[in-house]
Amino acid sequence: MRLKYLFTLLLIVTAFTSGCAVNPVTGKNELVLVSKAQEINIGAKQYLPGRQSQGGDYTVDPTITAYVREVGQRLAAVSDRRDLPWEFAVVNDSTPNAWALPGGKIAINRGLLVELDDEAQLAAVLGHEIVHAAARHGAKRVERGMLLQGLMAASAVASRNSRYSSLAVGGAGLVSALIGQSYSREAELEADHYGMIYMARAGYDPAAAVELQRTFLKLAQKRRNDWLSGLFASHPPSQERIDANLRTAASLPGGGQRYRQRYHHRLATLFKDRQAYKLYDDARKSLKDKQLDQALSLARQALRLEPREALFHSLRGDIRFEQQRWNDAIINYNRAIARNPAYFHYYLQRGLSRMHLHRDTLAQDDLQRSIALLPTAPAYTALGQLALNRGQRRRAKDFFAQALKSPSPAGKAARTAYERLDLSDNPQRYIRCQPALDRHGYLVAKIRNHAHAAVNNVVIAVEFTDNGGGRHRVKLRGPQHLPPNSGAIVTTGIGPLHAARQAHITISAVKLPPPAPAKHQLAPTGTQFAY
Repeated sequence: MRLKYLFTLLLIVTAFTSGCAVNPVTGKNELVLVSKAQEINIGAKQYLPGRQSQGGDYTVDPTITAYVREVGQRLAAVSDRRDLPWEFAVVNDSTPNAWALPGGKIAINRGLLVELDDEAQLAAVLGHEIVHAAARHGAKRVERGMLLQGLMAASAVASRNSRYSSLAVGGAGLVSALIGQSYSREAELEADHYGMIYMARAGYDPAAAVELQRTFLKLAQKRRNDWLSGLFASHPPSQERIDANLRTAASLPGGGQRYRQRYHHRLATLFKDRQAYKLYDDARKSLKDKQLDQALSLARQALRLEPREALFHSLRGDIRFEQQRWNDAIINYNRAIARNPAYFHYYLQRGLSRMHLHRDTLAQDDLQRSIALLPTAPAYTALGQLALNRGQRRRAKDFFAQALKSPSPAGKAARTAYERLDLSDNPQRYIRCQPALDRHGYLVAKIRNHAHAAVNNVVIAVEFTDNGGGRHRVKLRGPQHLPPNSGAIVTTGIGPLHAARQAHITISAVKLPPPAPAKHQLAPTGTQFAY
């Protein structure tokens, strides 16, 4: 009966928030919960955070991004959704990968571009991603999330026996889900099939897509880690896809172009810099392993090969940061920002360095600029600490509340900091009291600290009705020290009483021990940073 109720409730919700439509690419009828306007809005809001979280935009040679954009727009112009606001970007990351967001937002990593051999192969990758956006594959992921939220909400509603009111889409973390999750087998086959059709329409040889899938499958079978963590994680290759691509290629007209010479000419800077980025990636690994001298040597070699790359200057800054040479780190972050003023990491690290030097106003400006590019737990946590330094408790709590949503170390630190502030304001939220009677009928208070922080000098407020019906309220001293996740029993001396329910006990006040020294250390781990 309960499952039937939930299913009926979900159908009612779906009926009010959805409709049926024909998929513009496949021609199939399907349920639509996300409208075209919502698709575009999702893509527009998540495109910058997606690129920032993957390494930022590649900026050393802007003509390369312009070239990728030309090829992408050539394919988008022959797609089945030409009216979408198509955008194409090159992400500055060595991991071979490409991804699409709803509403026509496409990105391809620098690391994948240097693995391709001609423009037709680039068209195969971009055409595949265009179909993911055009055929609403990303939007369907969002819709599945909406349905899941609906089921969870319906369950909660049913348990409370109250009326269901609305269905909401959670925006936080959406971009990582859209980029990182694998597509379904059907979606991958559709993206291959219609992507090849778009290639043929645009004048490219669709056989390049078959060739590319064969290469990808071989690489996957060899288990190359960089590929497995990138393109193959979200677009797994298979013999089934190769066979399907062969059938599609046979059904399309031949004679398309490959443009190998043009591809290598237009991407000459990236091919020239492959060794520099290899040195950079090796230096990141050395930094992660705390081999700082080796990391610095590799960073210097990378900079000699390509001094225009902001990532290389930032890498030197991260090494100096690890060495606690804050002024030197700032010099390197300044150089990175001068070459690419649109990547969050440079501002975040410079802001943290300035905090160590007690340049709070400059630090705050940097941290806020980093959040404008990509909101992160370290930035919010640091801003919370700066607000605390100025005695702005409410503002600090707001910053910590943003950061504690993250499971990262910075998020955990923010949760502790938030609880310390909130414990003083609302101790009853964290410290629970339960009345009980001892064997002589006297009232005792069972107290338990559910917070992550210890508390001192607990004061409890006791309201009770004596056996004659008289009402009383007293405050009593509780435990002098109560560690996290620990309990204590306080003897009140009140009684004897007939029943424990004659009393109500709450926390009136607590004091907190001095906080541990704040830590702002950041651990860079490649072009994607673990905060």
